[in-house]
Amino acid sequence: MWIQKEFSLPPKKRGFHLITTEIVGEIPELKNIQCGLLHLFIKHTSASLTINENADPTVRQDLESHFNEIVPERAPYFLHDYEGDDDMPAHIKNCLLGSSVTIPVTHGKLNLGVWQGIYLCEHRNHGGSRELVVTLQGE
Repeated sequence: MWIQKEFSLPPKKRGFHLITTEIVGEIPELKNIQCGLLHLFIKHTSASLTINENADPTVRQDLESHFNEIVPERAPYFLHDYEGDDDMPAHIKNCLLGSSVTIPVTHGKLNLGVWQGIYLCEHRNHGGSRELVVTLQGE
């Protein structure tokens, strides 16, 4: 069985956001898959997807702080700056984290670790809604 859907997530403030529940809510067909894969892709270059800690919100705050430290705004060598000071750093953060995640599906559920969740990493100050494509494959 193959299922593919596109949907939007509402705008979120800059930072790392746990979206596992939102994703699962978009794919009720998940419960019918005994063994498979879920592939999630974001159709943007200034936001990312990743998997990380789902329990302590300070992890998300620390990740945001760290990425802002390693990819600062207004670096003197940035040429691409006409979309705002946060735009080029957002593209670099997307390159570091990536545009997709793949998660095993077992017995109708995402087979994530106990402390794992799917993050939307919003790298812009005003990123707007984010378009995602989910592809579910399995039997």
